[in-house]
Amino acid sequence: MELLSSSAFWIALGSIILTNIVLSGDNAVVIALASRNLPPAQQKKAIFWGSAAAIIMRVVLTVAAVKLLSLPYLKIVGALLLVYIGVQLLTGDDDEDGHDAKDNIWAAIRTILIADLVMSLDNVVAVAAAAQKGPEGSQLMLLVLGLGLSIPLIVFGSTILLKVMERFPIIIVLGAALLGYLAGEMLVSDPVDAEWFQVHVPHAHLVFGVVGAVLVVMLGKLLRRRSAQTA
Repeated sequence: MELLSSSAFWIALGSIILTNIVLSGDNAVVIALASRNLPPAQQKKAIFWGSAAAIIMRVVLTVAAVKLLSLPYLKIVGALLLVYIGVQLLTGDDDEDGHDAKDNIWAAIRTILIADLVMSLDNVVAVAAAAQKGPEGSQLMLLVLGLGLSIPLIVFGSTILLKVMERFPIIIVLGAALLGYLAGEMLVSDPVDAEWFQVHVPHAHLVFGVVGAVLVVMLGKLLRRRSAQTA
């Protein structure tokens, strides 16, 4: 009860919620993309359970954020994973007719979790920093509460994006391009190569972000075209 009466506790909680909302725009895009080909009832389940599981995973990630981000090659692997996920979502591989609805929903949730795991590597540092503002010993509680309260907001954002995607299919391409952009940024910020890129490539984050976005869109369209020709 002492924590609830502490202004520092409520300030830290508000900071975590706000930080997570601001940094979760890309996560909402992935959730919407991964769920777009499911039946309406399955979409709601995939969005809810995918978001909830991703938030829980983010709590665990945040606890070990500093150690995770200092590991060499981790961001490089993450960048490659994001490119793969972006291409897969753009080609619509999750919409194969031979798949059972139950298989599809678990495939969507799996995609959401993998993408969130990769994209959360940077985000969790900001969330962890916000939790440090709270009273001593309240950090874990703040993380669980703050990230848990963010679930409805991420779910709402994903639901809105789904409706927009149905009306404007170009959003799907832009969403996949966003993943490619994030992949490019991650590639040049790994502890192994960050200093080299900083010295030799001006505006490396922007350059490789754009390259990653173009690469995902081109690969996605190429594979989709081949798949249509084979069919």
